[in-house]
Amino acid sequence: MPHQLDAALAEVRALLLDPGLTRAVAAGRRRGQPPTVVRAELRPVALKSGARLQIVTDDGARPFTRNVPPGPEADAAVDALLAEPFGNWHVETASATLQVRVTKRGEAQLHRVATQRTATPAGSHDRVREHLLDPGDPLFAAIGGSAAKRRQVDAFLRALAATLPAELTGPLRVVDLGCGNAYLSFAAYRYLAGRGIEVELVGVDVREDQRRRNTALAEQLGYADRVRFVAGSILEATVEPAPDLVLALHACDTATDEALARAVRWGARWVLAAPCCHHDLAAQLRAHPAPGPYDPLVRQGILRERFADVLTDALRAALLRLHGYRVEVVEFVDSQHTPRNLLLRARHTGAEPTDRLRDDYRALVGDWRLTPRLQTLLGSP
Repeated sequence: MPHQLDAALAEVRALLLDPGLTRAVAAGRRRGQPPTVVRAELRPVALKSGARLQIVTDDGARPFTRNVPPGPEADAAVDALLAEPFGNWHVETASATLQVRVTKRGEAQLHRVATQRTATPAGSHDRVREHLLDPGDPLFAAIGGSAAKRRQVDAFLRALAATLPAELTGPLRVVDLGCGNAYLSFAAYRYLAGRGIEVELVGVDVREDQRRRNTALAEQLGYADRVRFVAGSILEATVEPAPDLVLALHACDTATDEALARAVRWGARWVLAAPCCHHDLAAQLRAHPAPGPYDPLVRQGILRERFADVLTDALRAALLRLHGYRVEVVEFVDSQHTPRNLLLRARHTGAEPTDRLRDDYRALVGDWRLTPRLQTLLGSP
């Protein structure tokens, strides 16, 4: 529920000046009120001269760091930052995490999570692996917090964090194509907003009942003014303006190709796609004899299916490279959780494809007599 902004900022102030502060980030902007800096980060540091509050501000050109002593100087510095019209505050202390987001109406949406960390002996280099989204976050109470789901969410968020630049503050437009029950969509929003990034997310699914369910959940979580859902096909659903980041997580068979094609047409800066089943090329492999000495790769049904999986994603990656993307194929989540654990991670660079890239792609599909769905959607390279 909305809170008075002054009261929320007073709570933020108390945490920023508390000795238990771990880290805080302010970023984003309120409606029609740009702050004088695009981002501010605060953390306690221990210097030879004593304890200090380190404040790093970034004006969009370069960061500026200062270390202020506790007392009146720290109070004044914190008050000056709180007077800036930031859209988001994310504050972590030894005992809690507080997320404050300013709505378009000038009210505050608050999310509080108790922090539970295992103590690490002083001087030890052994660090406990921290979740990018706290297992106690209220989001898990809404979407279900089984251990398997938390592992998948954490693996996805780590891939997302590795894809986006560390200095990103937004605004960031995100589209999840074929979002289904959208628990990874919500996790992405929660994590990115927690980093102080101004995010707008749209989930697309063909089913109207999913749209209604996900919209209700967004309202329940207090995300409705930043997270919305539309019912429609991946290729035709209305999404405006064009997104910066496209997600397509476990879209079945050629639905992944449709999502990748739409991302390319939008010119999306980043793409994360976790393919699911690969029936299309498997059927094409059955329809034609294998070239040259490669019949043993496809003679047995199980080998043909696995080869089709690898070949499908290799050709998808090649086509993305031909359209100006840098592509990595990485493991999404441990194979014990799901055998469909590959992730295509792409970043648009605008690089022109080389003749060798084109020739290699054409030779591969020509030798195997294949027409990948993504090629049909984007046109022959």
